[in-house]
Amino acid sequence: MTEERKVADSLVETVHMVRPNHLNAAGRLFGGILMQWLDEVAGLVAKRHTRCNVITASVDNLRFIHGAYKGEMVVIIGKMTYVGNTSMEVRVDTYVENMEDGTRHPINRAYFTMVALDENDRPRRVPGLVLETETEREEWKGAEKRRQIRMRRKEEGF
Repeated sequence: MTEERKVADSLVETVHMVRPNHLNAAGRLFGGILMQWLDEVAGLVAKRHTRCNVITASVDNLRFIHGAYKGEMVVIIGKMTYVGNTSMEVRVDTYVENMEDGTRHPINRAYFTMVALDENDRPRRVPGLVLETETEREEWKGAEKRRQIRMRRKEEGF
């Protein structure tokens, strides 16, 4: 029997306070800091799903929607959207949370391709993904399209 896990089994949510050392010259959260936080979340999601070491293979659609500023709470949520043989796609959404009412406003979205590694740092097979909701099935379809684009870009040398 093939091992499988649900999307909810590997969901990760982290919270960061934007501090002065996280700011760029314009007074906003530095994109490189945010990218580090996103990569960490994607890695945690992939590790939870595979229960082994993983590596980041690529980042797609890193889309900055809005900035974050000193003192704001940044919430990062990662979830598995697709699995192949040895690779996985993880969607990572970033929000600024209003400290007064708890509402969240999106500021970033990215899709990470992660690869599972065995004890010799060679790619290894990943567990299947159980899709329980229509939203999860739609995410899978979108991931298949993004995968086709990535493969085409690889063939073209990008």
